[in-house]
Amino acid sequence: MTRSAETKSVIIFTDGDQTAYRALKEAGDELGLYVLSQSRGNPTPLGGNELIDAVLNAPAEPVVVMADDRGKAGKGAGERAVETLLHDARINVLGVIAVAANTRPVHGVRVDASVTQDAEVVETAVDKQGHPTSDDRLKGDTVDVLDEYSGPIIGLGDPGKMEGHDAIGHGVPVTKEALKEVLQHALHQMS
Repeated sequence: MTRSAETKSVIIFTDGDQTAYRALKEAGDELGLYVLSQSRGNPTPLGGNELIDAVLNAPAEPVVVMADDRGKAGKGAGERAVETLLHDARINVLGVIAVAANTRPVHGVRVDASVTQDAEVVETAVDKQGHPTSDDRLKGDTVDVLDEYSGPIIGLGDPGKMEGHDAIGHGVPVTKEALKEVLQHALHQMS
């Protein structure tokens, strides 16, 4: 997918630890997505301008950008990074993968769908293990700023884990399905 040199298509992924990065890299490579390695970290290591520069200089797109608050309730580095991406006119956010966490208290975010640990798409949120919940609001440490975003938001448990269902080296099927869901929703919105 190629766009104008002035803009880049982005998928936001609200986790940044090493296991999440490895899962995302494995899934992204298979799907032809560019995972921005500079954005990984717990918490997110790049400030707003550095993050935008890294995205705009990425050699391919869509660019998957990781954002992480390191389990902190309230607005942390990851949520500030998400806000930066959502408000920059040079960034076309295709969708967000909202990763569940045990952080409390959080407001959470309403999801369009979620992917369970069995790689099934459901209409409710999921918890950190990838189990469906009775709520449509996913609870996570880096998702509270997403209420203002109108594009697709797909819920996901802990990438690369979920009780072994999303194992690295075994195709990370849950993370891969979440990325596919974002891409399908984005294509549907464009048509």
